[in-house]
Amino acid sequence: MSHFARLIKVVNVIVKYRLDEFLEQQPGLRWLRLLLLPYRSIWLLSKHRLGNKNQRLRRAMEELGPIYIKFGQLLSTRPDFLDRELAEELQSLQDNVPPFHSPTIEEIIKLTLEKDVESIFSELDSEPFASASVAQVHQAKLLNGEEVVVKVLRPGIEKTIAADLKLLKWFAQLVETRTTIGKRLRPIEVVNDYEKIIFDELNLQAEAANTSQLRRNFENSPVLYVPKIYWDYTRKDILVMERIHGIPVADIASLKRHKINLKQLAETGVDIFFTQVFEHNFFHADMHPGNIFVARDKPDNPQYIAVDCAIIGSLSDEDQEYLAKNLLAIFKRDYRKVAELHIACGWVPKQTKIHEFESAMRCVCEPIFEKPLKDISFGQLLLQLFRVAGRFDMEVQPPLVLLQKTLLNVEGLGRQLYPELDLWQTALPYLENWNSKRLNPFTLIRKIQDNIPNWIDQLPQLPQLMIDAATQSKQLSEINESLIRQQTAIDLKLQRQRRRSRNAGIASLILAAVVLFLPVEQALETVPVATLGLGLLGVYLLYFRR
Repeated sequence: MSHFARLIKVVNVIVKYRLDEFLEQQPGLRWLRLLLLPYRSIWLLSKHRLGNKNQRLRRAMEELGPIYIKFGQLLSTRPDFLDRELAEELQSLQDNVPPFHSPTIEEIIKLTLEKDVESIFSELDSEPFASASVAQVHQAKLLNGEEVVVKVLRPGIEKTIAADLKLLKWFAQLVETRTTIGKRLRPIEVVNDYEKIIFDELNLQAEAANTSQLRRNFENSPVLYVPKIYWDYTRKDILVMERIHGIPVADIASLKRHKINLKQLAETGVDIFFTQVFEHNFFHADMHPGNIFVARDKPDNPQYIAVDCAIIGSLSDEDQEYLAKNLLAIFKRDYRKVAELHIACGWVPKQTKIHEFESAMRCVCEPIFEKPLKDISFGQLLLQLFRVAGRFDMEVQPPLVLLQKTLLNVEGLGRQLYPELDLWQTALPYLENWNSKRLNPFTLIRKIQDNIPNWIDQLPQLPQLMIDAATQSKQLSEINESLIRQQTAIDLKLQRQRRRSRNAGIASLILAAVVLFLPVEQALETVPVATLGLGLLGVYLLYFRR
């Protein structure tokens, strides 16, 4: 589909669901709404008028397909700038679409792997058992009897997504340059980050690599199992992975039938999250219930099973450290520390007044902390804090968007499993332990030991580096001296210009005095002579008395 054809499709959906209502509060984009006026008659006759504008937006995104569904899911994690009702509506976006049957799974395998199906699989289901807008999954069995699943991309999905991304970037440019919220939201950067995420989903080899890394991080772990990847049969467009047998984590009735310890299961989920973020710095960032299962054979010490590792998050060392310190400060209600950390890490501008920011944080947190900790949503509290920080011009931090989404998913899932879950009690010891290890002298010594090989490698270059540094320092000094000389010359020139202007003013005053104090007839005779004389005087003052 061409970019133009896709644009027409998007415009038709916007009109059909009357999405121009979202432009009412943005003066810089009202011209877009005017362009849609001729289509109002279409909307008046449409059955899609039903529901409020938030519901219509959700249905429109589902109709437009994968890019908009997943972008809406991403936006749903940002109630710090979206209305709460809109964020909740977007959270219910469904990514279920009818399967495709052409080309067949057999044709895709033969084309991609350049082998006949019979030489790889003893069994292969032609009908998929799961289908989404980007890919679908088939059950199979290898020749050695191992059960696997085969994931294949939808044909032509890359072209559709590329066209949609082009439109999203255009709209992000409009929002950032024409609206007040755009400068804080930084939609261009958000869409660029989202582009990387969505194209990672289109590369099944990248998903396989993420799965292998996560499996290695939790190798022999009693709390999380990650299925094996069969690399011989995995390519960019096809992924073959070990088939897992578990209970969907959202199937509470089945979990209870198998006598799974739900309290332990909920707390284990929190522990896995913090382990991924603060120990591995490599976290599964798409932990919605459809991607999480529970092993049947360990009811007392339940084990999670994770699939679909297309979206993986990680933080810089600085963001990771500031995040941990912020969480600890929030746990301890140290609002001053929270304010100082936000400024120190650049999340809010340097000129922000700490006492004002601290006071705003306290006003939000104190009423919440009056409740029992088990009744406080940790994820929602963080979002409230980000909303307050937004009033102090806090810009969106794209690296933290996936983390916020994952935390909300983890907490929501934990509360669904065990409503009495106290995430604070589970998380605080973990964070304190992380902080203690960070400050431990042995940790510092280990970091120094890790860096010693790098320092040794750099020793032979040290003399040359010192010479280069000295040369650069000398060059900088020469540049600085040259700039000082240039500035001095400019200052002298300005002084001369001011003196000339002053002298010219004196000449003008003398001429004015001559004209004012002489009789009219005499003045008329004298002015030409006086003008000539004053002109000579002016030349003298301007050029000889500088």
